[in-house]
Amino acid sequence: MKRLITLLPAFLLTGTVLFARQRSDEEAIRAVADNILKQPVTQFVGVKTGTVYNSTSEIPEGEDVTFKSPLTEWHYSNGVLDMSMVNLGTYLEQPEYIEYAKKHVAFGFANFEYFKNSFRFDRNHWHWPFGQLWNFKELDDCGAMGAAVIEVCGLDPRPEYKEYIENAACHIMEGQDRLEDGTLCRKTPRQMTVWADDVYMSVSFLAQMGKMTGEKKYFDEAAKQILQIGNYLWCPEKQLFYHCYYTDYQRNGVAFWGRADGWIMVSLVRLLEVLPAGHPQRNELIAMTERQIVGASRYQNARGMWHQLVDKSDSYDESSVTAMYVYGIAKAINNGWIDADYQRIVWAGWQALKDTQITEEGYFRNVCVGTGITDDLPFYYNRPVGENEKHGLGLIIDTAVEVMKLKEKLGRK
Repeated sequence: MKRLITLLPAFLLTGTVLFARQRSDEEAIRAVADNILKQPVTQFVGVKTGTVYNSTSEIPEGEDVTFKSPLTEWHYSNGVLDMSMVNLGTYLEQPEYIEYAKKHVAFGFANFEYFKNSFRFDRNHWHWPFGQLWNFKELDDCGAMGAAVIEVCGLDPRPEYKEYIENAACHIMEGQDRLEDGTLCRKTPRQMTVWADDVYMSVSFLAQMGKMTGEKKYFDEAAKQILQIGNYLWCPEKQLFYHCYYTDYQRNGVAFWGRADGWIMVSLVRLLEVLPAGHPQRNELIAMTERQIVGASRYQNARGMWHQLVDKSDSYDESSVTAMYVYGIAKAINNGWIDADYQRIVWAGWQALKDTQITEEGYFRNVCVGTGITDDLPFYYNRPVGENEKHGLGLIIDTAVEVMKLKEKLGRK
């Protein structure tokens, strides 16, 4: 028996399944997107009764409800997913993927008033259906979802969308907590803490806002946040970004958590894609992108994956950070910001994702659940992975699109 185990492929030894049928890139990502379309994005369900409701007008008085699917939530991961479905639908010329995002946003605006008017203070706003739509507290509430509303508003302009966008811009530009130097930060769980995640939670919106309005102040703010948060979090020895920085301790946290690093990568390339050619920070941001890519490449393992804790090879292979790195490198090559020789990193990572992390049914596997900050590494080591976890769905879709574009660019099958 021991001899048989030693002969098993590396993918099986790490708990990863190598799916038998070799699919094209398009077939693999269509499986993911089509599986998403099967899930109800416009339904509620009674907490105690299990009764399904198609709108708040159907809910009996006093009935406590939740979303039928987590994909209906107004959460930053849903904003990432909405934008990715528009991206995929545009690339493949498949309107049903674009309609998914339009339906999700429209459902939120059609139903949030019900929950706003019946809100009870025994529950945090982010645990209340659509609470993050009408109650901005942190960047998580309105950054990525705000960016998705901008995207949808370009396809389906509505006054209520525009009002929401203006409110989100006001919160991010003026309302969110900041350090004395203007760096965005959070009050919880520790006062005035800088998070890597907040690069994306702010820049995803600011980049879209700059693109929509053409106003320089949004591009300037986006560039400022990436560069300043990056300065707080960058570790020259590891060539990675820490998850957080504590201003009261004046030190970083303990973890190089994969998805946090990935948010910075994604933010950089998405900002560069829309940043005006003559922007004074453009070259600095391109250099920062290449520096992060070189650092990250040193931790890609033999299977083509990155780890949950990027610098810890005894932590599990994690799919969302792998997708984010592959996406960022592919987009940087596609736009000519880095040399095409970096493509080898892309192919190794994409092959692992497509062949071992996307199931025949279109589930995306081994994605870490939502993660806060803490000062013990076991917390990060032991974060569970979800079955088709919502934090990874939009990321793998965008990654597939960028990889397909890169193959077209380089004439690679």
